[in-house]
Amino acid sequence: MKDHILKVGVLGCGPIAQFAHFESCQKGKNVELHSICDRADDLLQRMAQIWHPHKTFSDFDKMLEDPKLDAVIIAVSDTFHVPLALKAVEAGKHVLVEKPLSHSIEECLQLIEAAEKHQLVVQVGHMKRFDEGISYAHDFIQEHLGRLFALKAWYCDNTQRYTATDNLQPLPIKSKFAVKPDFNEKADLERYYMMAHGSHLLDTAQYLAGKIGSVHARLRQIDNAWCWFVHVDFENGTLGHLDLTIKIRGDWHEGFNVYGEGGSVFGKTYNPWYYKSSEVQCYREDQQVSYSPLGADGFSYRRQLEAFAEVIMDNKPMRGTKLQEGLDIVKGMLAIKQSIREGNAVYLDNLKISAL
Repeated sequence: MKDHILKVGVLGCGPIAQFAHFESCQKGKNVELHSICDRADDLLQRMAQIWHPHKTFSDFDKMLEDPKLDAVIIAVSDTFHVPLALKAVEAGKHVLVEKPLSHSIEECLQLIEAAEKHQLVVQVGHMKRFDEGISYAHDFIQEHLGRLFALKAWYCDNTQRYTATDNLQPLPIKSKFAVKPDFNEKADLERYYMMAHGSHLLDTAQYLAGKIGSVHARLRQIDNAWCWFVHVDFENGTLGHLDLTIKIRGDWHEGFNVYGEGGSVFGKTYNPWYYKSSEVQCYREDQQVSYSPLGADGFSYRRQLEAFAEVIMDNKPMRGTKLQEGLDIVKGMLAIKQSIREGNAVYLDNLKISAL
């Protein structure tokens, strides 16, 4: 790769590309925005004027034919994630696909098989792993906590979320020609909230405490508030409790506590659009000392892309969410749904349903 720079193409010019991915390509130390693609020509031209990619495409197949393109960011609606990621892999391109990976176990398995066949890097865009505070907590847990007792984690969006974020972000540029799924993704809010927010919570839990074995979930819905309380048994014996509440009457509330033989970790996570790293306090029992790092670089989307490029160009271990972990998140969401319907614990390897 010339000049040790990963040439990236962004598929989709909608809000997540405008808010995160274009700027990540512009600011990333080892990447460049080689091309952008969208079938809405008016939106494509506006984004080209702002971000100045080398090339623009209205046809994804044409973009994938470009021999200079190294990797693709799939930044489109959830329904299209796997089908379009499969196209990119079949064309020989590495892929960073937005979260959640899919709504379906079958789709995940298809993408895993294709990535292995073509020996390409495919990473799921759970950018919270690249929050410096969460990353530090993960490493501290691995190095100092020994056997874990328990994890508590919570992700609580709030009623004032858009009041805050609308002040931080430019209004997204939209097009009436934008390609959308053939159904309203927000019509079923239980499904939508779980995929949009629950996937983040599950990824953070498994990143910090390991693979989830089973879940026992309850759901309370009142007015426009949805609250999931989920008891988790991790495969390594750790006990867990997850709280997903959309929307609380209060400030954004997200964080985690982890207890182990060698100490504990306490974390407070901020709304990601503040670009502020989590505040973590990591306690070592053997030293009776707590460590609280300053995470100065809160642009987790850019850090995610840079790390993705390092996997491809420098053969570094993947710190992001692997495809198998993306599948585990899908299984976790399905197990929570099944547990609520049946009123009992559900093992992720013994699901009766295969799609949300």
